[in-house]
Amino acid sequence: MPLMPKRVKHRKVQRGSRKGIATRGTELSFGEYGIKAMGRGWIKSTQIESCRIAINRRMKRRGRLWIRIFPDKPVTQKPVEVRMGKGKGNPEFWVAVVRPGMMLFEVGGVTEQIAREALRLADAKLGIRTRFITREH
Repeated sequence: MPLMPKRVKHRKVQRGSRKGIATRGTELSFGEYGIKAMGRGWIKSTQIESCRIAINRRMKRRGRLWIRIFPDKPVTQKPVEVRMGKGKGNPEFWVAVVRPGMMLFEVGGVTEQIAREALRLADAKLGIRTRFITREH
């Protein structure tokens, strides 16, 4: 089951702005290693889930993973081959709005080599540029 909020105040929301840089959630808070967004965009809940699976498989259940983003924005789509007008479409999937500087995933309890490889696999599943971050930075 994909990540999504239990309840929302509004079922449909406007697209919003992706400009600017992240001001919160930009530092390592839990683990020793992490990946930080260098680009901007929407990350779907299915992408977050596939990253989680890739990281956990590579770490072989050693260490700990923290997911620092949550998809709390519904994205609507109109059905295929429907004429213009007749209102807004239904919510189809959930996204997390990501801006440059935002910490996406953190891992701890593993060596740097394993963490780097696991987060590299996760980076391949995201549609934005990222950077590997360690505690020393």
